[in-house]
Amino acid sequence: MAHHVSEEDLNDEFSVFGIEVENPDVIAKLQELCLMHRLEGGDIVTEWVAFTHSKKNVVLELDTLDQFERERLSKKSHKTPKSVKKESAPKIHTMDNLPMDVEGAEDLYTAYCGNTPNAKSKLPNKRQHTPDNAPLKRFTAANRSPVVPFSPSSFSPASTTPAKRYNARNNRGEVMVNYGSTNTVQWSGSGQTVNIENYHSDYSLPSDFKYMFQKLMSKRDVLNDMIEDMAEHLQKVYNVEDFSHISLPTQEEVTVVGRVCCDSDGKLNAKSVVLEGSIDSSSGKTIPVDLSQLKEYALFPGQVVAMTGHNSTGQKFIANKLYESVNLPLPNVEIDTEPGISKLTVLVAAGPYSTSDSLSYEPLTDLMEQVQKMRPDVCILMGPFVDCKNTEIENGKLTETYDTMFEVKLKEIADLTEKLNVQLILLPSYRDLHHDPIYPTPSYISNTRKEFKHVHFASDPCTLKINNIVFGLTSTDVLFHMGAEEISYPPGSGDRLGRLTTHLIKQHCYYPLYPPNEEMCIDYERYQTACIMPSTPHIFITPSEFKQFVKEDIKGCFCINPGRLTKGLTGSTFAKLHIQVNNLGNNQSINKNITAQIIRI
Repeated sequence: MAHHVSEEDLNDEFSVFGIEVENPDVIAKLQELCLMHRLEGGDIVTEWVAFTHSKKNVVLELDTLDQFERERLSKKSHKTPKSVKKESAPKIHTMDNLPMDVEGAEDLYTAYCGNTPNAKSKLPNKRQHTPDNAPLKRFTAANRSPVVPFSPSSFSPASTTPAKRYNARNNRGEVMVNYGSTNTVQWSGSGQTVNIENYHSDYSLPSDFKYMFQKLMSKRDVLNDMIEDMAEHLQKVYNVEDFSHISLPTQEEVTVVGRVCCDSDGKLNAKSVVLEGSIDSSSGKTIPVDLSQLKEYALFPGQVVAMTGHNSTGQKFIANKLYESVNLPLPNVEIDTEPGISKLTVLVAAGPYSTSDSLSYEPLTDLMEQVQKMRPDVCILMGPFVDCKNTEIENGKLTETYDTMFEVKLKEIADLTEKLNVQLILLPSYRDLHHDPIYPTPSYISNTRKEFKHVHFASDPCTLKINNIVFGLTSTDVLFHMGAEEISYPPGSGDRLGRLTTHLIKQHCYYPLYPPNEEMCIDYERYQTACIMPSTPHIFITPSEFKQFVKEDIKGCFCINPGRLTKGLTGSTFAKLHIQVNNLGNNQSINKNITAQIIRI
């Protein structure tokens, strides 16, 4: 039976993606679509995100909703109730007569990526303000030498078309998120010697390895081991005596364990949940699950859970209790900082480092200016650097190879950070055109590896120990991928972004979604070691298309989404962290020792 979706529910669901719906006609149309196609508020938002993800210049308006209904919703429900009449016939557009509202399309893309301006700033006559470019100053410190003046021209070649929308922005430097007392914090580094290494050698990825040689039997073994490892963990945590066969008929209440799957190729829903057991405990069998007796749940494909319930016929498991995994312990802290050093400062940014309509790398230039001003102890840069989704690259407007583009930018970044005595950590991305499009992604292969000792090439994902702080890092947008597949009950309950992040910590994995997103090419032989968390990190950094956030209470882990440096045609955000490293204890959270800001470039 269809339910009426309130305006408040729609606004709450769209706000998760940073989309503001203010037009009452659009709200009414969305409510009509929910009624016609029997959708909840969260369902129609998920369908809208899936619809716009592969399209460009899409605006949330009445005409677009008609197209959305034809191309997306009608394919899922082939019949439209006759009692619902449309006010006008749908408009059919071609390449020649398609209306191009560039300003509105850019606003939608900006809003979709979490950079929603207020309503007044959307007016064309109030948006075209070019900010003054303040002259770059020299910065000196008592424990550092003066810095050689930074030249933006080296990062932005004159022959490259500049990013017009980026240069016309008027919100540079705006603080999007504050955490902790930021008024008295000294963001500059202390000039200390920073030790950076893999937290656990068994959970690292070699810089080069052969892929595309994965055997189906090996993949099966890895996926099966994940169920068995989590089953052992759940058994200890919840004191389960033994797990039963997943499809064996019994009149008694039993507890089973397995991987959440969907019974078809479509999106997971409450009626399509299937539980897949391990080979040892259930011979790899699957069984449909009835969730109607559960008061609340949040499930996604690939999640390993335990359930208590009844299976009297062997045809369906009726669950009445759900056991989710719990997080691993926090790391042991070894006091290995220099005497007199009480803090660690970190700057974090994720690519792309140029807007989608340009290869001038002006956002990267501005980021390097921020690095020169702040002079952090550590600078973490995540890919992509040569983005496969850049329209200039798609149109073939290149004068050099992908490898040359990357090497030139990397050399300039390495030169600057070396002069500033800043340790540089680089994470690759599967979206990098000059690098291997595989996940987990090996570290960049570059001549800079031998030339600069302060540059640390890490894999994606990775768990690094920076002095005595453990960082979990990934450049892959796992939150967005999981958000498109997750189901929860009751609808709209809880903090969705926090819940998605909690899934990663509880599953002890940087990418637990299975099957993976269609963009991902996963090597499961390497996945078993490189994508598993050896412990819950002190700080977990996961850039996403979702709105920027700081979550300080995710099972004792400090989680931050710094956003991406650019979103389409506009600049977006980066983050900086200030960590007090004194008085840290073993297996304890360091959230009270952290101050953080997420800032627009």
